Amino acid sequence: MMPRSTSYHEKIIQDLKYPLEAAAYIEVVLEESDPKMLKKAINNVIESQGGIDQLSVSTKECYNHLAQKLSEQGEVEIYSLTTLLDALELQLEITVKSA
Repeated sequence: MMPRSTSYHEKIIQDLKYPLEAAAYIEVVLEESDPKMLKKAINNVIESQGGIDQLSVSTKECYNHLAQKLSEQGEVEIYSLTTLLDALELQLEITVKSA
C-alpha cells in the first residue's frame, strides 16, 4: 500500500508554522490586492498557529472586524491588519518597488 500523500493545504499549513514563511506568504497575498485571498491567507496562518481558539479575545475581535470588512466591502483597514499580524508575530514590510 502506498503512503498517503500530503495535500496542498496540509503542506501550506505546515510551512506557515514558520514565521518567515508566514510573513512571505502574507506579503505575496497583499501584493495581489484581493480581499478574498487575503482573508484566506490570514485564515491559513491562524490555522497553522493552532486555530482561532488560540487567539486572545482582543485579537479575535480584530480578526472578526477585519473579516467583516473584507467580506462586506472588500476594503482593508491597515490598522486592523497590522494589529492582527502583530498578534501572529508578523509585521508588514514596505520596500521601494523595483522598476
